[in-house]
Amino acid sequence: MKLKHIRSSILTTIFWTIVVGGAYPLLMWGVGALFFPHQAGGSIVMRDGVAVGSSLIGQDFESDRYFHSRPSAIGYDASNSGGSNLGWTSAALKQAYDQRLADWKKANGTAAPPPMDMMFASASGLDPHISPEAAELQVQRVAAARHLGTDQAPALLELVRAHEEGPQLGFMGEPRVNVLALNLDLDAKFPG
Repeated sequence: MKLKHIRSSILTTIFWTIVVGGAYPLLMWGVGALFFPHQAGGSIVMRDGVAVGSSLIGQDFESDRYFHSRPSAIGYDASNSGGSNLGWTSAALKQAYDQRLADWKKANGTAAPPPMDMMFASASGLDPHISPEAAELQVQRVAAARHLGTDQAPALLELVRAHEEGPQLGFMGEPRVNVLALNLDLDAKFPG
């Protein structure tokens, strides 16, 4: 009787390993590739035949010539998605906040309080978006770094507003700006 149970257990394990570990993932990949080919392929953004990033994974833009992304606790490493898991009473979080605040004020030359998305990392550490407010507060810095005259600053602000996306499905989340898309358009329209 025991041998029958062992054989049944082994066959059940093999069956479910093939179904759940092979057939189902292949089916989901096929459905994704068929109906959502761009997303299934990693949402890769190409510029002149070269991959420059993904529209779904953030990047760190450090130069003053570009709009900066929100902080990432993992350095935008897509193989290691996750937040810092620091709580509100954490001294390390307070130190990170103070450093980010000082960096923001120095880079943007403003006493205006920065939006919270520029002070705290997202839960995944991979968020490619910032709030429209965060993008608009960076316009003066980007314009100065690209040596744009005061007559071009309104056009730069309009570029930011043109990249504003509404909440997903019209009701989920907040308005946002994809930083990679904005910076690519920035290079195209204001190469300076």
